[in-house]
Parts: sequence; structure tokens; C-alpha cells
Amino acid sequence: MTLLTALLAIASGGAVGFTLGLVGGGGSILAVPLLVYVVGVPSAHVAIGTSAIAVAASAAFNLAGHGRAGTVKWPCALVFALAGMVGAAAGAQLGKMVDGARLLTAFGALMVVIGLLLLRPRKSGADSGVRLTRASLPRLLPWLIGVGFLVGLASGFFGIGGGFLVVPGLIAATAMPLINAIGSSLVAVTAFGLTTAASYAWSGLVDWPLAGLFILGGALGGLAGTALAGKLAGHKHALTLIFAGVVIAVGLYVIARSVWL
Repeated sequence: MTLLTALLAIASGGAVGFTLGLVGGGGSILAVPLLVYVVGVPSAHVAIGTSAIAVAASAAFNLAGHGRAGTVKWPCALVFALAGMVGAAAGAQLGKMVDGARLLTAFGALMVVIGLLLLRPRKSGADSGVRLTRASLPRLLPWLIGVGFLVGLASGFFGIGGGFLVVPGLIAATAMPLINAIGSSLVAVTAFGLTTAASYAWSGLVDWPLAGLFILGGALGGLAGTALAGKLAGHKHALTLIFAGVVIAVGLYVIARSVWL
């Protein structure tokens, strides 16, 4: 690995971490395009496997903070994550079977969809006291397992954290408030990232030194993004709109590169 490649990996990780810290989600969708088009990883599959490690590390770091704040609904989050891990394992296996160029094209299309979803305001649930108990089990368990599996499947296939899907998925399954869905989603995102990374690592499709540099950059960028987010709290909606535009633009670029170049 050259010095330039190492610096680009740290900078790319920093950009992802900064975005996550600033707008609170969605930034990991940029990891694969940055690894492929900026760092220069020649294989889409290696980029996905490597980014999955970084996504899991970033989610675990943020989960620690939410855990201390008490915003995680652990029983619901764990059931959702376990079901999603099965889906992520299946999705990762399917992703490795798809041609790299076609996978990047599908990934670009997904980015456009995510950008459009980010333009919509997040809705919150109404049941702040929701708990997975013997009484609520028959009602909540099928939804948590079913939605968790589907979200995990998409996460594993594309090598993304899937937080933009996990949050509304948890709200739809349990009606928990938005803040609890955000905190609880990090359990699933960590689990999905580790599952996807393990599948790709088993096939030799993870660049470990690159992943370490990407994670280092992500940690530094996350600190900077979080610090700036406090100062720009009143402009968060505008920041999210700008980020959504960036995601859509990058998605279109990925599609164009995959189809015509």
C-alpha cells in the first residue's frame, strides 16, 4: 500500500465519519463509492467487504453512547438484529455471486433511492413504553423477525449499515419513538456489518489494513462532525437536504460509471 493510498483511505473514512456525526445517519452509503473511486480499490466486492468492517465499527462506537443514554430498547433491538443477521448472511452470499459492475449499478440505484428517502421527514412512533414481554410477544415478534430479516438481506447484499431502513423498520414493527428507534437501530447495524464482513472475509474479500485506516479516519471525522453538529443544530434540516443531494448525485455518477465506462 502506498502512502497516497493510505492517506486517501483515512480521508475517505473521515468523510464518512464526519457525515455520520453531522447529520446523524446515512453516511455509510458513501463508503463503497469512496473506496472504489477515490481510494482505488479495484474490486467492488473487496470494497463492500472492507466497508462492512468500517460500518460495524462506526455503529458500535455510536451504540456505546446511546446505551449510556438509555435510548436503546434492548429486547426489541436484539430480536430485530438476530433476524437481520440471518438475512445479512444470505444477502452477502447473494452479493458475492453478482458481477461487480452489475453490483455497482444496483448500488448506485440504491443510493438514489436513499437520497430521495432522506428528503422525507422521519416519522416517530407513539408507544414510548413499548416492551417485548410475554403479553406483547405474539404481536411484536412476527413483525420484528420479518422486517429484521428483510432489512438484513438488503444490508448484506449491498454491504451497507442499513440504518436508513432499520429506523423506520423498528418504528413500523413496534411504534417506538424515533429516538429509541435510532438508538436501537445501532444494535442491528453493528450486527449486520459484522455478519456481512465475516462472510466477505471468509471469501478473502476484505482488505484489513485498508479497513483499519478507514476506521481511523472515520473516528476522527466523527468527532469533528459531532462537534460541528452542535453548532449547526438549527440548520440540521438544511444539512440533511444537502447531504441527500450529494447521495443522489454520487448514485447517478456510480450508475454512469458502471454502465458507460
